[in-house]
Amino acid sequence: MKALHHLLQNLQEQASTCNCGHHEKITLETVEIGNDALEQVAQYTERRQFQRMVLVVDNNTFEAAGERLQQLLSSEAEAIITLCTIDPNASGDVVADEASIVQLMLSVEPGITDVIIAVGAGTIHDITRFAAYHMHVPFISVPTAPSVDGFTSKGAPVLLRGSKITIPASGPIAIFADSGVLTQAPQELIAAGFGDMLGKYTSLLDWQYGRHTAGEPYCEAAYRITRDALVACVSQAEAIGARTEQGIRTLTEALIASGLAMLLFGQSHPASGAEHHLSHYWEMAYLRRGKRQLLHGAKVAVACAEVARMYRELAAEGDPALFPEPVRAELLARIAADVPEPSRLRELLRTVGAPVSPDELGVDEELLHRSLQEAQHVRPNRHTLLKAFNEQRLSTLH
Repeated sequence: MKALHHLLQNLQEQASTCNCGHHEKITLETVEIGNDALEQVAQYTERRQFQRMVLVVDNNTFEAAGERLQQLLSSEAEAIITLCTIDPNASGDVVADEASIVQLMLSVEPGITDVIIAVGAGTIHDITRFAAYHMHVPFISVPTAPSVDGFTSKGAPVLLRGSKITIPASGPIAIFADSGVLTQAPQELIAAGFGDMLGKYTSLLDWQYGRHTAGEPYCEAAYRITRDALVACVSQAEAIGARTEQGIRTLTEALIASGLAMLLFGQSHPASGAEHHLSHYWEMAYLRRGKRQLLHGAKVAVACAEVARMYRELAAEGDPALFPEPVRAELLARIAADVPEPSRLRELLRTVGAPVSPDELGVDEELLHRSLQEAQHVRPNRHTLLKAFNEQRLSTLH
């Protein structure tokens, strides 16, 4: 994979070789990864003449980077920093729901606040991007853990009355990922980021499936960027598990590159397929049961192994209804070549210290079985192989 700053600089050049017609304008100004990234945030806001800033944290991310960043920003002349510490819900989790969003929006002064700065992982960013979009204020991303690929996203997965929906939102104008902060992130968050990347094995297959069987929009440049990021990440699995600086940098670059691919394409097809639908289904089930949330990437990775098992079994059966001509041979070949054996996926997850099975994750057999039959309803307009299989299954029952 190309170095990330080169990828950002050359993104439009790469896209120029693709004639898909689906490219979106990239408004992200800069991506910085390094040991001085927090200092660069302060330099950037001073250069942009941002004076009134809202710093969004939770209790953990304030300790990891928020307090230090608050001090750096406060040293700027005339800077006024409002700290918004998102409260956890009754289960002790910080979630992107109505309460968290309103809490942040009440901290932002329309027409006065210059910028919002998200200091945290996926949830803090989802809350921030939603508020930034609806209050017409730019936001800066400061990841505190390489845990998700959604830092660049223009969609906010939020919980509305207990159901997860993705709503249009703002992408960041800049990303500053501090190596010192990221290497100190909890191992479970690092493993979750690796798991989110591992999910690309099945999301990329589902994208090809939807492209060939349902005419879904496709972009070769976005596919290539995501695939390269996945390969680079898997090649560094041991270094990521050992939390070396190079391993964490590779993971961070891969996650941001995956996000840039989605940003370029304007949709989440490159990075979100049936494995994400299972993850969201489990999340909503946990919320209904009042249980504490599981990490997004941990769910995605375990779901990826389950989906990979199903897809390889379906390919072995070769049902013409699922793999129609004239694309049958190509789809079957892609599954054989591009979707690893579940045992290989679990081996990679063990390397980084992640849960490897639904049982280890805490997903019971009943929930797993139900999700494999119903998860496609999470994104009913997305044409995955899982959706095609369940539609065929139901048609035979009637």
